[in-house]
This record gives sequence, C-alpha cells and structure tokens, in this order.
Amino acid sequence: MYRKRFDSMNCSIARALDEVGEWWTLLIVRECTQGNKRFDEFQSELGIARNVLTARLERLIELKILERFPLTDRANTFGYRLTKKGADLYPILVALMQWGDKWLAPNGKPPIRLLEERSGQAIEPMEVRRPNGSHLSFGEVRYAPGPGATRATRIVIDSRNGRVLGDDSKGS
Repeated sequence: MYRKRFDSMNCSIARALDEVGEWWTLLIVRECTQGNKRFDEFQSELGIARNVLTARLERLIELKILERFPLTDRANTFGYRLTKKGADLYPILVALMQWGDKWLAPNGKPPIRLLEERSGQAIEPMEVRRPNGSHLSFGEVRYAPGPGATRATRIVIDSRNGRVLGDDSKGS
C-alpha cells in the first residue's frame, strides 16, 4: 500500500508524523516507557507479527528513536531502549492517553492512571500554557514564521494573520 511522505512539507507536525505516525511506532515507544526492552516482550504485549515488529524496530533505530544494546543476562541477545529523541516522545504519549481517557474510555473509566512516583498523586493534564502558567486554547495562539520558514510558509502564515507578505505595519 502506498503511503504519502510528508518530509518535503515545511511543517514540523507533518515531519513528525513521517517518523512516528504509524500506530505500531508509538505503541513500541509506550512499551519502552513501561520498562519493556526485549523483542519477545514487545511481541507479547502488542500482539504484533514478528516481521512487522522487526521492521518497526529497525526503522526506530534508523531514526535514532531507539538504540540497540547488549543484554547482560542473555548471551548474543540485544535489547532496545529509548534515546533522548525517543524519550522526548513521552509527553506526546501522555497527551494522547489523556485525550483517549477523556473521549474514548469505556463508560468514562480510564484503564490506567498516571501517578507521580514520590507523592502518589495523579499527574496534571497536559495542556498548552501562557507564560504565566494559565491554560491557553488554540484560538488564543497566533502563528509566526520561524527561522526555517520558506517563502510559501510565510505567505500562508501572513494570509492567516490578515497581513500582506512583507507588510510589517500590523506587527509580527
């Protein structure tokens, strides 16, 4: 089956989906955050076919989301662990889980709760915040061209902000 690639789009969301948008990818990352590191653990927990798991693990290594390391308790056997790049996906997993708990949990009852290790208290919901820490909705955010914006991206952003390209009279 043909899959569209987004790596040529000037959009960080599209590029991120190119790397982690396939559902097995985030489920493998989830397993790593829960302490699983062996091929057989991933396969058992996810019910994923061996060939699919092998391909996904190789791709995650290629993308530097996972790294392979020798298991000391098993000769000639490797485990998989998150790199810094992979660990940075954790807030995304938590946000997806919280969204799923809110909108998709059977009978409104989430299957798992996340608790802070030391206090045992439930973690706070993930949200976008103002510099002062208060909640910020998507309607209260304005897009601005970043240092990697192409001319086409600048045109789109400026048109959405009601500006003509190059017109700085309305602020930036």
